[in-house]
Amino acid sequence: MHFRHIKIIFLLPLLSLINNLAFSQDEKKDSVINSIYPVDIKAYFTSQPILTSTSSAKVITQQQIQSQYSATLLSAMNSTPGIRMEERSPGSYRIAMRGSLIRSPFGVRNIKIYLDEIPLTDAGGNTYFNSLDPVGIGQIQIIKGPDGSLYGPNTGGVISISSNGFGVAKNETSINLNAGSYGTFHQQFSTNYQVSENYKFSFDQAFLRSDGYREQTALNKKYFQTAHQWDYSPRGNLKGLVLYSDLMYQTPGGLTLAQYQENPRMARPAAGPNPGAVEQQATIYNKTFLAGLTNTYQINNSFSHSITLFGTKTDFENPFISNYEFRDEKNIGFRTYFTYSHSASDNIQVEMQLGAEGQKGWYAIRNFDNNGGTPGDAQAEDDLTNGQHFYFYRTQVKLKDKLTLEGSIGLNFNSIAYTKLFPTVNNPSGNLDFDSQWMPRLAASYALTRQMALRASYSKGFSTPTISEVRSSDNNLNTNLNPESGSNYELGYRFETKNRRLIADISAYTYQLNDGIVRQLNDVGAEYFVNAGVIDQKGVELMIFGQLISNSSGFFKNLSLSSNITHQDYKFKAYQVDEKDFTGNAVTSVPKWMLTHTLSAAFPKGFGLNLQHNFTSRIPLDDANTVFADDYHLMQAKAFWNTKLNSKYVLQIYAGIDNLFNETYSLGNDINAFGGRYYNASMPRNYYLGIRITR
Repeated sequence: MHFRHIKIIFLLPLLSLINNLAFSQDEKKDSVINSIYPVDIKAYFTSQPILTSTSSAKVITQQQIQSQYSATLLSAMNSTPGIRMEERSPGSYRIAMRGSLIRSPFGVRNIKIYLDEIPLTDAGGNTYFNSLDPVGIGQIQIIKGPDGSLYGPNTGGVISISSNGFGVAKNETSINLNAGSYGTFHQQFSTNYQVSENYKFSFDQAFLRSDGYREQTALNKKYFQTAHQWDYSPRGNLKGLVLYSDLMYQTPGGLTLAQYQENPRMARPAAGPNPGAVEQQATIYNKTFLAGLTNTYQINNSFSHSITLFGTKTDFENPFISNYEFRDEKNIGFRTYFTYSHSASDNIQVEMQLGAEGQKGWYAIRNFDNNGGTPGDAQAEDDLTNGQHFYFYRTQVKLKDKLTLEGSIGLNFNSIAYTKLFPTVNNPSGNLDFDSQWMPRLAASYALTRQMALRASYSKGFSTPTISEVRSSDNNLNTNLNPESGSNYELGYRFETKNRRLIADISAYTYQLNDGIVRQLNDVGAEYFVNAGVIDQKGVELMIFGQLISNSSGFFKNLSLSSNITHQDYKFKAYQVDEKDFTGNAVTSVPKWMLTHTLSAAFPKGFGLNLQHNFTSRIPLDDANTVFADDYHLMQAKAFWNTKLNSKYVLQIYAGIDNLFNETYSLGNDINAFGGRYYNASMPRNYYLGIRITR
C-alpha cells in the first residue's frame, strides 16, 4: 500500500470528525476530555491556558500513561508530534525531540529534563531517563524547540515531569500487578496521603523484570520514590523529593542485515578478533540516587521566591565488547528565581522572573579489559569535572486576554576540566572552556476568538558536548568537539470548540543547527563523536483530538479519537568527514513521517478499550544514506474492566497486545555502525495480563 493511501485512510475520520464537532454549541465542559487534554499547562513557571500559550507544548496526563502498558512511557511519549522514544532492548531507552537522536546512543542528550524544579539532566548533559518508572509520574509537560533562555543548554526542547505526590487532592492507595510474554513481570505500589491540612506525602515503588526477546536482553529494575509537601505558613511551602533506582539491563548489540533476517533473536556474535555480547556478558548496571528540596514563598501580593537545592549520585558499570567501564558520577546544584506579577488593570497583566541555575559534576571513569564479564588490566582512567551555570530573565505581558507577548534571555557558562590518570603519555590534564552564550527567546500569541489562537516564536538553542561525548567509550578525550547551537523560527495555530470536544494544534518550524554533534562507531563498536557542520531542520506537526461520544447512555459511554502527524525534512547542509562529503543527505536516524492514531472507548458496566496505531517511515542509518531501516506499522491494544469490590476498593482487570500486526522491525538502530551492525530487533507480537486494585 502506498503511503499516500495510508494518509488518506487515516485523514478521512478526521475530516468527518471536524464536520460533526466543529460547530457544536454545547458550552458544557467535559471532565473526561479535560482529564485527557488539560486546559492549562505550566510551561513557564506559572499555569497558563494551553490555547493561548506561546510555545509548541503538550501535556501527557496520568490517564494517557495508563491507557497502554503501564511499565513504559513509550506509547504516551510517541503520541506527541515531534517526539520519538525508542527502546533498543528492554530498559534501554532514548528520546528524540525534533531529531536529536543523532547524538544519543542511549539515554537522553540535547534535551533538558526536570523532575518538578529538580534537573534530572546532570551537569555533564546526560539524563538517565530509564531510571524512572511511570508509577511516580503525575504528569509530563513537553516544550518543543530549543529554549536556552530559561533552562540552560538544550537544542531539542524541555520536558518537565510532575511527581505523583505533589498536589494530592485525596487519599489513595493502589497496587498493580501484570505479567507478559518473555518472562515479563511488573509490579507497582503507590500511596498518596494527606496527613493534615498542612502536610501530605506519597510513596511509590515498582519492580520490573524480563528475560527479553533476544539473547542477552534480560532486565531487572527496582524503583523507590517519595515526595513530601509541608505548607508551613499561608505564604510558604516546602517540598522534598527522593528517588532511588537500581537498574540492570543486558545489551545484545547490533546485528547485520543478514543476521537480522536469519535470526533476529541472536545477540551480536563474535567477529574476527572481537568477542560477542554473550561471551563478554555485555550489561549495564545503573544505581541512581536523587534528592532535592524546594522552598516557595509568597513575599507579598506581587513578589514570590523559589529556591531548589539538589544532588544526585550514580554508580554506573558497563561490561562491553571492548572493555569493562566503571563510572562514579556525583552532582550538586541549585535553581532559584523571583517572580513578579501585577495587573495594571483588567486589560493589562504583567509577569516577570529573574533567576539562576547552577550545577557542578564530578566524574571518575575507569576502563579495564573485559575478560568474559570480569574486569582485567587497566586501559584508561580519567577524572573530569563539569561546571555549568546560567542566569535568566523573562517578562510576559497579556493585553485584554487577546495578545500575549513574551521575551526571555539567558546567559550560559560551561566548562570541563579533565585529568588523565592512566596512561599519562600525552595531555595529562587540561580545561575545555566554552564561550559564554546569550540565549534569547521572543514569542507572541494572539487570540483570534475565544476558541482559536495564532502563535509565533524565535528562540536560540545551545548545547555543549556532554561528558559522555568528550570522554566516550573509545577511551579517548575528544577536546576538539564544538558546542552545537542554532536558531529556531516557528509558527503555530490552535483551535478548540466551546465544549473542547474538538481540539487541533499545528506547528511549522525551520531550525538551522550549527556544529551538530553526530555519533560514529569504530571497528569494535566503541563510539566517538564528530561535528556535522550545518543541519537544516524543517518540520510540521499536527495534533487533532475529538470526543465523538461523551457521557452517553448508549453502547458507547465515551469514544475519542486522536491523530498526531509529524513531518521532518532534515538535511545535512554542510557536512564533510575526511574525504567523504555528506552535504545534502537526509539526517541520520530521522524518519520523514511519523503518524500515531489513538482510539479510546468506554462501554457500559465498566468495560473499555484503547487502540494505538503508529506508522514510522523508513529511517536512514548512515550519514551516506546507503542503508535505510524499512518503514513499519505498530498496533497496540488494551482492554479493561473496572468494578467496585465494595465501598472502598475498585478492581481493574486488563489485558493487552503489543505489535498486533507481528511486524519485524528495529526500534532503536545503531547509527553509523561499523561492519553494518545497525539492527536491534524488537519483540514480535506479545501479550500481557494484569490487575490493579485501588482504595
